Amino acid sequence: MNTVLVSLAEYLDTAYSPDREYVDGLVVERNLGDRPHSRTQSNFDFFFRQNYAHLFTWPEQRVRTVPGRRSRVPDVCVTLQDPKIDVFEDPPFLVIEILSKRDEMGEVLEKLAEYEAFGVPHIWLIDPRRRKAFTYGSGCLQEVAANDLVAGEIHLPLEEVFLGL
Repeated sequence: MNTVLVSLAEYLDTAYSPDREYVDGLVVERNLGDRPHSRTQSNFDFFFRQNYAHLFTWPEQRVRTVPGRRSRVPDVCVTLQDPKIDVFEDPPFLVIEILSKRDEMGEVLEKLAEYEAFGVPHIWLIDPRRRKAFTYGSGCLQEVAANDLVAGEIHLPLEEVFLGL
């Protein structure tokens, strides 16, 4: 297998469809969402726009998690202000990853750990097929046992996350 390394500048100057992530010189494909993934992503966007209009919601936004080495594309991220740049360089307030059926859990956990190391204070992992939600922090994945996902002032009822699935 031949592996071609790409510079971060080349990655950032290239439009990928669908968008891809940049990990240590490699351009990495993301598993495309299917209907449950897309619907869940849409539910987040709608909920934030309706209930927290002062926050900024960014579906599939490039975020440089390790300067010069890694750029990830969370399914949804939320910022307290508009960063006003094309590729975010500061940690978002909240990152949400939504599982697709082809996601490898080891890769997902690596990405969540990377977000935490980058300084993202709130990290959620959503499994639309099983209708389960998890928070990630201190290197641990914790299932949400309550009826709401919480991040600072944000209180999101799980029924809103899984609406229409």
